[in-house]
Amino acid sequence: MHRHRIFRHAHAVAAVVALAALTAAPAATAAAPGVVTVDFAQRTGPVHGGATGMLYGLSDPGVPGDTLLAGARPRTVAQKAPDGDQHPNGDALAIADGFLAAGGEEIVVYMQDVYSQWPYENLGIDDYLAKVDTMVRKVVRERPRDKDKFVWVPFNEPDGIWYRDWATLKQKFFSDWKAVFERIRSIDPTARIVGPNEANYNPGRLRDFLTWARDATCAGDPEGDCLPDIMAWHELQRSRLADYRGHHEHYRRMERELGIGPLPINIDEYGNRRDMSVPGQMIQWISLFEDTKVDADMAYWTYAGNLDDHAVRTRQANGGWWLLKWYADLTGQTVRAVPPRLNVADTIQAVAAIDESARRGTVLVGGGSEPVRLDVSGLGPGVFGKQVDVVVSKTTWTGYEGDALKPPVVDARRVAVRGGRLQVDLPGGDVMAAYRVTIVPSSGTAPAPDAPWTVSVEAESATLTSAQVFDQDTTADPQRYATSGKRDVGAMNRADSAVTFPVTVPRDGRYRLGIYQGANKVPGRHALFVDGVLDQVVQYSANLGWTYRGRTDVEIELTAGTHQLSLRAGADGTTRLPGSDITLDRFDLTETTGAARAAYPADEARLSGGARITRHGNGPAIALGGGARATFFVAAGEDGYHDVKLSYRAGGRGDLRVRLDGREITGLRATRPGEGTSRVRVYLPVGISKIDIGGPAGLELRELTTVRAERADTAVHGVEAERAQRAGTANVVTVPATSGSNASAGAYVGDLGNGAGNTLTLTRPAGFGPGEYVLLIRYANADRNTGHPYNTDVISRFLDITETGGTTTRGVFRHNYAWDNFWPQATPLTLTTREGTIVLGNAGAHGPNIDRLELARLVVEIDN
Repeated sequence: MHRHRIFRHAHAVAAVVALAALTAAPAATAAAPGVVTVDFAQRTGPVHGGATGMLYGLSDPGVPGDTLLAGARPRTVAQKAPDGDQHPNGDALAIADGFLAAGGEEIVVYMQDVYSQWPYENLGIDDYLAKVDTMVRKVVRERPRDKDKFVWVPFNEPDGIWYRDWATLKQKFFSDWKAVFERIRSIDPTARIVGPNEANYNPGRLRDFLTWARDATCAGDPEGDCLPDIMAWHELQRSRLADYRGHHEHYRRMERELGIGPLPINIDEYGNRRDMSVPGQMIQWISLFEDTKVDADMAYWTYAGNLDDHAVRTRQANGGWWLLKWYADLTGQTVRAVPPRLNVADTIQAVAAIDESARRGTVLVGGGSEPVRLDVSGLGPGVFGKQVDVVVSKTTWTGYEGDALKPPVVDARRVAVRGGRLQVDLPGGDVMAAYRVTIVPSSGTAPAPDAPWTVSVEAESATLTSAQVFDQDTTADPQRYATSGKRDVGAMNRADSAVTFPVTVPRDGRYRLGIYQGANKVPGRHALFVDGVLDQVVQYSANLGWTYRGRTDVEIELTAGTHQLSLRAGADGTTRLPGSDITLDRFDLTETTGAARAAYPADEARLSGGARITRHGNGPAIALGGGARATFFVAAGEDGYHDVKLSYRAGGRGDLRVRLDGREITGLRATRPGEGTSRVRVYLPVGISKIDIGGPAGLELRELTTVRAERADTAVHGVEAERAQRAGTANVVTVPATSGSNASAGAYVGDLGNGAGNTLTLTRPAGFGPGEYVLLIRYANADRNTGHPYNTDVISRFLDITETGGTTTRGVFRHNYAWDNFWPQATPLTLTTREGTIVLGNAGAHGPNIDRLELARLVVEIDN
């Protein structure tokens, strides 16, 4: 089991400039900071929030997890046509309920993805029109109440596929556009149509198209013309970080010249492989699209259902996800934020916003390696007062499959505001990082950082034995996957292969070593030596490939001083460990003490139903009552029980209305007026959970905290799958010694499903009667299609989980790269009988392989 911890820093940092102390020692001549000017008095419009849409970000209901989706809250997703053959999942209808429930607003339907080949086979416009007819009718029939949420893209990248030669095919495109446009509108007169959706911004082609569409007549259009309702094109190259604003300005000018629009815009594919999951890259794209108030969808380079490389496994977040979440948290009005260099790729960029009702200013910034100075003005006393609290949080790259807990507060201070101005200094050195800076009127206890001591070491800077450094230059080739330091270490394919590096730690204690690695579709192992002595064997999960990074965390005990850490392909120097040919990218060593704890103050909640922030003498709080709700997205580093504590001031007695991932948690209440706390010991699956809180009138919620309660895990009922009752074809598979599998007890159960009788049954122990539960299943699923030139067409598998005498719940298990590579997947269960067995199967399709089952009550303790 990988263990992850968050801890408070030992002491507060006096000033933001002291941030430098948390990083490596500066060079003799410190780099001059890049200055970002932020003027909170210059408003640039309501926060649009459209920059983090996703192309094929979703694949199946529940993948990559409803809480991850709700936290990122994309306004738009672009998905395949209903029943399309381009990919095995990602159907616009299949993902609609989950997307809309998470706050999504538009599902962009890639209609040509009905075809199986890439580039699309061209079978003639009549063939295509028949398919258009079928898909639009299906949406109208199945979604009559919200069909307006679906918008239609008749052609995808016509400049590169069916209509490349504009000189000879221009009129053909116009004719085909008219035919498809009219067919859609004949079925749904109110349908919105998106286009022309070219692979590049082509001003000549676009002017030709808009001029024709303005003057042509299309039946069914309210204005009588053939213009799209939403303008779309793609911005996919690294150079577009410099070019996009010019494209947008040119397009808006073209609209004015032609007397049309302005049309809403969706840049429905943007970015490169190296950008996805990297906060310092994504902030550059976000700033472009938020500045111009357009929707934009991240490109689909890897596989469907992982939020375009921002989701880890099913419900875990990587460092990039937290930036998406921060962006989704912005409320109010954006304000003028000017970076050191505008329209230059791979440089510092920023987005800033003010919410006057919450009396809060927020700056999201990152993208460069140099230090950053925020030169802030416009902090009017009516909103911010004469003294403010400044809190700086940092999220950085954790790999594509490396989970990230709540970003630490790396610095905080209370400072007087003079003339509405303030300077905030951020450290340099981490080009992959982004920062969130919040500025609020001071109240209550002064804020303090909670970042632990940490240090990072690049694998290529270590001493190598029978291993090799490889260049991964993502500037020269942005279609490479991101790599820390643009180099990694591979060829760990000999018994004596080793990567050895020194670390100097400040204190005796326990430390977490985070290993950024790539295991090429198989799980594997390395031996970890500390000062020349074998400490443990590190178990790695399989990854998509050698450069699609995961992160594996292990814990070690170190004494104060310098130590030599060594990861080796063999434990004895003569025999390679199974699956040891693994790339190594970076090592993070972080101090850990005590139980994992995280605090979520009032300013980190999303508010709804009339909830509002108050700032009295005791600090910020959320005024609840009636339909007012506060929503927190909390991170758990491992599966198991956690104490979730709510701190508040109550005006009187009353129940707290708490939902965990939509499940009611009853029994929490304010028992008397005044300061109070309520605590629930609850099972949290590893990853992100959504906690939604309401309360009686007069209750002010100050903070939510989570603390790992590991000793309570003894209440979990666990069974190795091979010891559970099997039926039909379900069989025990013993893991061979040559496998690097992480199967517990060396075996698992395969051949589940694909027939009603092929099942695995879990018997409930005494005391596990009716109630709310979590069923944790360690599973493996490497099912996929092959043949697409660059997308990995992964396939989810499903299990029907039936309580004998009760109901059935469908569990979803996304692709996880290898058939003997086991991940935990949590499924909520409501059991209604006293002792009915739990039967796992799938009558209509194959299920995943199963290693272990764990059944846990959702709640084991409540204290008010």
